[in-house]
Amino acid sequence: MKKFGAPSRLAASAALTAGAVILSGCTAAPSETPASTPPYVGHIHGLGADPATGQTYAATHTGVWLLPTDDLPATYPARDRSGLEAPVQLAGRWQDTMGFTVAGPGLLLASGHPDPEEQPELAPPNLGLISSTDGALTWDTLSLRGEVDLHDLEAVRLPNGQLRIYGFDSGAGTVLISNDGGARWSTGADVSMRDLAADPALPDRVFATTAEGLLVSNDGASSFEPVQGAPFLSLLTFAGTTGEMIGIDTGGLVWVSSDAVRWESRAQVAGVPEALSYVGGKAPWLLIADERGVLATDDYGITTTALVQYGDTE
Repeated sequence: MKKFGAPSRLAASAALTAGAVILSGCTAAPSETPASTPPYVGHIHGLGADPATGQTYAATHTGVWLLPTDDLPATYPARDRSGLEAPVQLAGRWQDTMGFTVAGPGLLLASGHPDPEEQPELAPPNLGLISSTDGALTWDTLSLRGEVDLHDLEAVRLPNGQLRIYGFDSGAGTVLISNDGGARWSTGADVSMRDLAADPALPDRVFATTAEGLLVSNDGASSFEPVQGAPFLSLLTFAGTTGEMIGIDTGGLVWVSSDAVRWESRAQVAGVPEALSYVGGKAPWLLIADERGVLATDDYGITTTALVQYGDTE
């Protein structure tokens, strides 16, 4: 496996912080990024919190960022007490992290496009599936290097203890499935989707949000069918193994369901949501990225605390 450390040009930038601005598009990172320019959090593709370290992350066009969480109450289950007052770009890496998930305690999985300094090594510039066990400071290639850009990643444990990974191949428009932690892959259904959500209690059950409505697969993403009566969700996540599903529709309304049949609306986010992730705890702590920034909430978005606020600068 190939390990990626911090790019030499940006090695000194590990502690640079700045306020976030929204960047548009989902293309590879720019060919040149001046070392003197402070990084910005930018458009967010994924959010997650690692129960092993207490660290909370945002995966973006400009790398993976460590988010400040010290001001959150003790009920928030992922506080590392780092003393951060602003987000930190980890390892100074401008990796365009399109797919991202906390696959388990201490294990991050990602995909997308490399930092510009690493890009000449890849043709086409696709990272395939990469993993980190040191909080996104370094990354190992697991598979599909140079072949695939996975725009969404979901990981669930199989009964035999193996890690199943679902990934959306943005180039082919298909779901890829690995039953051995990302070493080998099979091809699932063709589906034009925005988000995947796999049921941690039923690994063969996976949902996809699409322009035509919510779809469900009960055969490990080999086929999908419509979920009748569900709201038109853009983002979806599972609240652990409880079976509770939390989604945000295309108009920014938060929905909750325990069975994918009956849905209850809870709160309104601002604008079109970018990312959603379940954190855990006795209260249903969530991370939401919308036009306000990155928000933490324990009541489905009714009240929120800003971890990143768009428009603020150092």
